[in-house]
Amino acid sequence: MTVSGRFTLLVALGVVPIVLLGRSPAAAGTILALWVLLCLGLGLLDLALAGSPRAVRLERSLPARVRLGETVTSLLYVTNSGSRRLRALVRDAWQPSAGAGNNRTALTIPAGERRLVSLRLTPFRRGERRVDRVTIRSYGPLGLWARQATLEAPGRIRVLPPFNARKHLPSRITRLKELDGRTSVLVRGQGTEFDSLREYVRGDDVRSIDWRATARHNDVVVRTWRPERDRRVVIVIDTGRTSAARIDDETRLDTAFEAALLLAALASKAGDRVDMIAFDRRVRGRVQGAQGAELLSRMVDTLAVIDPELLEMDWAGVPAQVRGITSQRALVVLLTSIDAAGASTGLLAVLPQLTRRHTVVVASVTDPTTLQATLERADREQVYRAAAAERALLDVARVATAIRQQGADVVTGPPAELPPRLADHYLALKLAGRL
Repeated sequence: MTVSGRFTLLVALGVVPIVLLGRSPAAAGTILALWVLLCLGLGLLDLALAGSPRAVRLERSLPARVRLGETVTSLLYVTNSGSRRLRALVRDAWQPSAGAGNNRTALTIPAGERRLVSLRLTPFRRGERRVDRVTIRSYGPLGLWARQATLEAPGRIRVLPPFNARKHLPSRITRLKELDGRTSVLVRGQGTEFDSLREYVRGDDVRSIDWRATARHNDVVVRTWRPERDRRVVIVIDTGRTSAARIDDETRLDTAFEAALLLAALASKAGDRVDMIAFDRRVRGRVQGAQGAELLSRMVDTLAVIDPELLEMDWAGVPAQVRGITSQRALVVLLTSIDAAGASTGLLAVLPQLTRRHTVVVASVTDPTTLQATLERADREQVYRAAAAERALLDVARVATAIRQQGADVVTGPPAELPPRLADHYLALKLAGRL
């Protein structure tokens, strides 16, 4: 049972008869007692006439998935199965991160009828956003006292990564088509898969001349190649403690998800097979054997519920995970951080095992505020900050040099630029015939 503001105001109005009729302390006390009894009687009568909140049936209708930042509508059907009219305030108890806003709705439902509570949700965190209960506060005709009950009405929405980097996909697919010779702009790369023969033109590589075809045609003929197809791309996402750092209002892990999704979409369009694994000390998520639209669907569904773990990354277990996915030569993309030499010791130790069998790319997000700090030297505090930023950039450069010495490539960039840079590097590898 709850008391409304109306009841409090009604009790406070008792001051009026006390002031007007209370000629003596005894008379004022009597008036006060009678007024309180009147208020309690009205409250009990109002409570008795209120509809039962437990005589309510609840049904939900929810979308299964939504991208982070998008808005969906939650539908809650409230059926009054009691014998009295229900005047209620309904609170749909979503998690705060579901972005429900004002989740209290006033309803009046006659006996035996049903009403719809529509609530707009704009989640601001990935993962499973849940609701378990609905609280119903049923008022009487006077609105003085209310009966309250909390009923079970479970529901959930999976909030997927936003994939903002998909805006870069059309331009990269166009470049991929040009690279593959499927548009009028014929730009062929030196690959390993034979495509066709054509007449020699000035500027062609003489190593591409097909001497047998030249002898048959009495003209110089060269071979043309196309980028390799049906290659393996293995994406390894570091979900350890360093992935929890926030850069540009998002975690390193969220940037890694954006880069992984863009690369997977592009490689799938190129005809390559993409596998993904999220790992720190154990496998947090895996997508294997999917192609086309199913690949991205499974990836976003898997990545949605993965959060950074406050554990050190077990780099020694990565080669075994890659071997478990494929025994063929593949492009292995490691999405991690290379901020300091000490934190990258494990990565540098296992790189020779990977580069011996695969083409390896290490992709890491950089903090744009660090670069900006090196340019601000107006006072002593900014000079010290600039020195620290320069030291951090030198550490990144040292680790990147050590990675390249181990035979791997390095791709770095701010959160908004890392995904397209990684996609461009993938296209460059195909153009160079290194996959």
